[in-house]
Amino acid sequence: MLRLLTLAAGLALSTSAMALSLADLTQGDASGGLKDALSQGAKVAVQQLGKPGGFSNNPDVRIELPGNLGKAAKTMKMMGMGAQVDQLEASMNKAAEAAVPQAQALLLDSVKKMTVQDAKSILSGPQDSATQYLNKTSREQLRAKFLPIVKQATAQVGLAKQYNSFAGQAASFGVIDAKSANIENYVTEQALDGLFAMIAEQEASIRENPAGAATSLAKKVFGAL
Repeated sequence: MLRLLTLAAGLALSTSAMALSLADLTQGDASGGLKDALSQGAKVAVQQLGKPGGFSNNPDVRIELPGNLGKAAKTMKMMGMGAQVDQLEASMNKAAEAAVPQAQALLLDSVKKMTVQDAKSILSGPQDSATQYLNKTSREQLRAKFLPIVKQATAQVGLAKQYNSFAGQAASFGVIDAKSANIENYVTEQALDGLFAMIAEQEASIRENPAGAATSLAKKVFGAL
């Protein structure tokens, strides 16, 4: 009996020693593991969205006409007049898909610039803290990268002018906000929202299943959360 108790106590101590908490990690490990996981999430999100159908085939990020224009579009589709709407929405999603691949380098640069203090705040913060950090540190630069690509893509579609004219009139009457009154600005913001939504999804996945992280250091850090 004594031998069994001794063995049980030894196993309990062994298990306790193996269980890591954030306090057990060095600052370098915590920062490095977070950077690995965030780089992984950013790459996967860009890969998923920056291809044909990346936005249009994903109901979570698919770009549709905004506000009351969207309501009018749904009515037009129900009345059999949706071909024009479908063409416009297809061009909007294609423009977003063309812009997203430009995001990877900027996102990875933001990850590299993360400080140890940033990492500590992220690891002890909400479930989407890492995504919030990327949004705060890279959205403005991403917007500047995306907008010219979106403009080029929508310029090739005659409906862009029609959208801007119609939406501009609607905005002047308060039907939609000014940000949505220009198709290039609207698609750019929607593309950014979709990108960060997918990064948040990747972050949540790694937090829930650290074994799915790409590097052993990331597994170690998120396993300690």
